[in-house]
Amino acid sequence: MLVNNKHYRAIWTEGSTVCMINQNLLPFQFEIFYSNSIEDTCIAIISMITRGAGSIGAAGAYGMLQAIYASDKRDLQSDLLKAKKMLDSTRPTAANLFYGTHRVYEACKISEDFAISEAHAVADECVEHAIKIGEYGNELIKDGFRIETHCNAGWLALVDYGSALSPIYKAFENGKNIFVYVDETRPRSQGSRLTAWELFQQGIPHAIIPDNAGAHYLSKNEIDIIIVGADRIAANGDTANKIGTLEKAIAAKFYNIPFYVAAPLSTFDTNIPSGSEIPIEERSGDEVNYVSGLAKNRQYIEVLISNPGSKALNPAFDVTPAELISGIITEKGIIKPTKESIEKIFDI
Repeated sequence: MLVNNKHYRAIWTEGSTVCMINQNLLPFQFEIFYSNSIEDTCIAIISMITRGAGSIGAAGAYGMLQAIYASDKRDLQSDLLKAKKMLDSTRPTAANLFYGTHRVYEACKISEDFAISEAHAVADECVEHAIKIGEYGNELIKDGFRIETHCNAGWLALVDYGSALSPIYKAFENGKNIFVYVDETRPRSQGSRLTAWELFQQGIPHAIIPDNAGAHYLSKNEIDIIIVGADRIAANGDTANKIGTLEKAIAAKFYNIPFYVAAPLSTFDTNIPSGSEIPIEERSGDEVNYVSGLAKNRQYIEVLISNPGSKALNPAFDVTPAELISGIITEKGIIKPTKESIEKIFDI
């Protein structure tokens, strides 16, 4: 995607340095974070300097690449196993993280050069798959459609193009008249800060809405389709995504509005039978109690918005049951959220 007329990916490498767009500073400041070690990369994932399923997967693969470069090569496989454990422990929910680290670790059993090429392939294929998701998802979007999104599943979250936003970009590119309702996505506001920033950069008509306003617009027949991303999809189609997704799916079902999940196959975890077994990350309550942004004097500040002393709970994800999902948009086409369809696409 273009920022100030220059093409960027959300994450890339320059030698052994992993470069990431610092998503914590957007939309107020565009800055590149340079990770010079696997420890820096782990911190970037934990602190959400880089975030989103695909970008985390690329970060995991690139972190393994850093471990290869840092190893004295006397026991490279052991060094990579330690690196894998370190990276895998950063965040528990997104399947792409483990996909990226596992792929590089297994590749190193063949050769170091192959492992290096696989690290780059994880990111490159993520972009290729995002483009295909856009092409398939575009078929669902008719001219004049009003689309609701939740969280950020754009190019920031998937290295480039995105998952849930990729069909929107493709529809807009094809000249369709569309409008996007952007859920703010508390507590970290990835919708109002990141998705809105992406859509603004591309000139796509949109409006930010409060998280609890989705059902209101559905009830007024002002939303034609909801498309969200995913962080992990179980073998039966149950899907973990940013907290609040489940509420959108329930409301969409009530008002008979199509609810689609967009995700590459690397987000599926066929080893988990159902969503009840997906680990849900619990983050600091400070993310709920405090907000950060620009004051009227343009100074970046953090403000307490809750009752001082009250405890805040902060689950980062929830699980949407497969029966609430109209379909899953993948790089191999749109599939039904069923065990049979998922087994077929994986040739299980």
